[in-house]
Amino acid sequence: MPQSMEELQRRIGYAFRNPNYLERALTHSSFANETGAHDHHLRCNERLEFLGDSVLSLIASRYLFSRFPGYKEGELSQLRSRIVCEEALCVYAKEIGLGESLLLGKGERKCGGAQKPAILADAFEAVLAAIYLDAEKNALEQVSDFLMPFLIRAVDEQQGHELLDSKSLLYKFIQQESHEETLNDLEYRTISAVGPDHAKIFEVELYLASNRIGCGKGTTIQQAEQEAAAQALALFGIVKETENQRKPEET
Repeated sequence: MPQSMEELQRRIGYAFRNPNYLERALTHSSFANETGAHDHHLRCNERLEFLGDSVLSLIASRYLFSRFPGYKEGELSQLRSRIVCEEALCVYAKEIGLGESLLLGKGERKCGGAQKPAILADAFEAVLAAIYLDAEKNALEQVSDFLMPFLIRAVDEQQGHELLDSKSLLYKFIQQESHEETLNDLEYRTISAVGPDHAKIFEVELYLASNRIGCGKGTTIQQAEQEAAAQALALFGIVKETENQRKPEET
């Protein structure tokens, strides 16, 4: 087995029982085409990429669902798309030096294929599938062991964006300070949507029982809700109030 594959397994932290899975995951279609085999389309990593995409989505979804209990479906989907997009997967692939181990056709390699984002992202998904198939009984756990450090760091970096996690922080704060039933009294109300369809500004008010505890504006409802939640956190003294946050009034 090539030294590069042995080194890659060390970086991944997983030793393949059947190294053929890993070799297939690293085989780009350009390399398979050059073999001249009639079934060259089955000798590249495209099928593994298909499976790996689903495994990636499942693990990422399970993690976000557990970490952000206050997020709506749309917010979870938006965050997931950021941590499993081509750009993110390319970063993960480069961290383990995946491009150094790829089997590329001569033309593709000359064109810098080992550093192309699309090729690296696809190969990363294929590696996930290779681990999944090789591990058999504890497949998801083995893939998670390898994948989760990337996802956790990516989410932590996303949380550096302004207001991204305000809703989840507020949800946890209320859950800790009040009875579980109180969470049912937390309500985001969209009170206005002003402007043309391509540039609407939404305004959302946040109520806890009959008290308005926050108000926010944004180019999307989700952004407005996050701003309203951030204002509520400031009201409760969890975060500092910014100049843009208006003091809510009780009704």
